[in-house]
Amino acid sequence: MSVGTAGQAVDVATDQGTADKLGLPALTAMVVGSMVGAGVFQLPARFATQTGVYGALIAWAIAGTGMLCLAFVFQALAVRKPNLDNGVYVYARAGFGLYPGFLSAVGFWASACAGNAFYWVLIMTTISQLFPELGGVFGTGDTWPAFIVSVAAVWSFFLLIRRGVKEAAWINFIVTIAKLVPLGLFLVLVIFFFDSSVFMGNLTGGYDLPGGDSLLQQVRGTMLITVFVFLGIEGASVYSRYAKRREDVGIATVLGFLSVLALFASISIVSYGILPKEEIAGLLQPSVGGVLEAAVGTWGGTFIRLGLIVSVLGAYLAWQLLAADVVYAAAKDNDMPRYFAKLNNQQVPEHAVLWTSIFVSTILFLVQFVQNALDFTLDLTAALSLAPFALASAYAVKIAWRGEGYERAANMRNRELVIAAASTAYTLFLIWAAGYVFIFLACILLAPATILYFMARRQQKEQVFTPAGLIIFLVVLAFAAVGIALLATGVVQV
Repeated sequence: MSVGTAGQAVDVATDQGTADKLGLPALTAMVVGSMVGAGVFQLPARFATQTGVYGALIAWAIAGTGMLCLAFVFQALAVRKPNLDNGVYVYARAGFGLYPGFLSAVGFWASACAGNAFYWVLIMTTISQLFPELGGVFGTGDTWPAFIVSVAAVWSFFLLIRRGVKEAAWINFIVTIAKLVPLGLFLVLVIFFFDSSVFMGNLTGGYDLPGGDSLLQQVRGTMLITVFVFLGIEGASVYSRYAKRREDVGIATVLGFLSVLALFASISIVSYGILPKEEIAGLLQPSVGGVLEAAVGTWGGTFIRLGLIVSVLGAYLAWQLLAADVVYAAAKDNDMPRYFAKLNNQQVPEHAVLWTSIFVSTILFLVQFVQNALDFTLDLTAALSLAPFALASAYAVKIAWRGEGYERAANMRNRELVIAAASTAYTLFLIWAAGYVFIFLACILLAPATILYFMARRQQKEQVFTPAGLIIFLVVLAFAAVGIALLATGVVQV
């Protein structure tokens, strides 16, 4: 999950007077900055719990192709539909109706909030590793003391944001250094201590052993973490507005994305040359620190963990602003109650920030009752983002098929149609890979959230549901009811 979206990075650039003057290197740096975040620190253990080297290579090939197509989809939508600039959810609204647009907005908001809860769970478990004497207090971020400290921090940030605190250029700079320097050092040292015999023992991940998961099952198990680490890719849609040359946008997207993909794949794969797969899988998160500690000693893990805490604190501010902005934008578009569009004296959407903080606190409370708080919040964040991504991709297919926005770019239409179709297929594959549990959990959230949609439509004195919207709502309601029943009976456990 990225430290900040590209849109926020560009806003910083605007404040510095560089808007509309960004060359290829700056654009490429923004692509990289929008994607490299806290998720990368989780990669070794998450991959090792699911697969070996072969499965990891296939997983990154699939994720790389699919996510690059998704990046191009957002880029194409920004060019073909420049008036739709209030976030990912507006594509679902424009393409498939008001209620699907509302569901996309709530899903993306919930994804950002779950990601922010993940940040605090990660910080608590990292502090436990830095200070072993606190291990019994904060555990792996799933103890009540960890919950109390995390919630106190959430509301401290709320007080700062409501007073007008924004993500500043210096915060972005510190966060970038805090994440890239440790990761660069990790790669250099792990390559130096690389053991080819250990690596060869990790090739298959066990699919060639009796009772082992098939290669397809292994690859499927890695898909949510690959989504999580690429969150922020939707920010590619804003680059074209700030480029010196429009042709640089596509080049910067490809260069930046390939750089990030190489970094992510390298970190997960070279780790197989340090420890056996089973030992990597057993490392506490952030597992990048555990791998480096195994290679060079305690100082390596300490260095990684300190950098991660600085990075994640900056990430939380950026994503809390982003989450609130999703609700604010939806309220301005009358898709949520006007209450959320109210600005305070510092021009901050205080109610949106308030309820974002409440939502994050609620998720932190709920994760105290799940088996693995860190993995659960990571998977929930990724899973909730899938429907908005799928709907945006499907909308890109729709406008390319109809030729909307291609009056002066007819030569691009077939190419962008193929890319949008590939992106749609990829996001639908991800929904399948995520599994039915997260579909049920999403519907348990979306069904009661529909009250906000009902209130917004009543404020506009408009019909609440179209016939198609009503059918979608009834499906969501049915899935929510089934999900609650499965959770209550213990058939599904989280």
